[in-house]
Amino acid sequence: MAGRQLMRAESVERSPAAASDEAQRLDNQLCFAVYSAAHAFGRTYRALLSSHDLTYPQYLVLMVLWEQEGLTVKEIGGRLFLDSGTLTPLLKRMEASGHVRRARDRADERQVSIFLTAKGRELKGTLDCVPNRAGGMSGLSVDAQRELLDVLVNLRAGLHQSLDAEPAA
Repeated sequence: MAGRQLMRAESVERSPAAASDEAQRLDNQLCFAVYSAAHAFGRTYRALLSSHDLTYPQYLVLMVLWEQEGLTVKEIGGRLFLDSGTLTPLLKRMEASGHVRRARDRADERQVSIFLTAKGRELKGTLDCVPNRAGGMSGLSVDAQRELLDVLVNLRAGLHQSLDAEPAA
């Protein structure tokens, strides 16, 4: 943190060209900080979930289904910001491993609903410690984690709103 503060103080004393260069530094990019933190979380969750033969995206699907079963692929994708091309192979692997069951809608066979199996339901209790363990590994207090979550949810919403407001190119 001290290094980041030093960079900011130095940029105040620099010329406009130097300040522009400072703005282009990788370590000063919000998007890179979020991106690299996401990668660190991915590594953390990989370590926590590997003994259960789950990937982080599979764990996210389970969390969605623990909240509400019988969602369509499209509904799960909407919750996770994933398209069906990404989600469908993941769900097929989860079905093959016995965590979920896919069922075509009888009225509209294009719609596929996803249900937990007993194995998928049992994992909820087994994995209930994972969020707290991952949060504890972050080095942030519980209050700081909640504040960061609020900031990131607002960041995501702001970016989505800005993109939705953009005229088509």
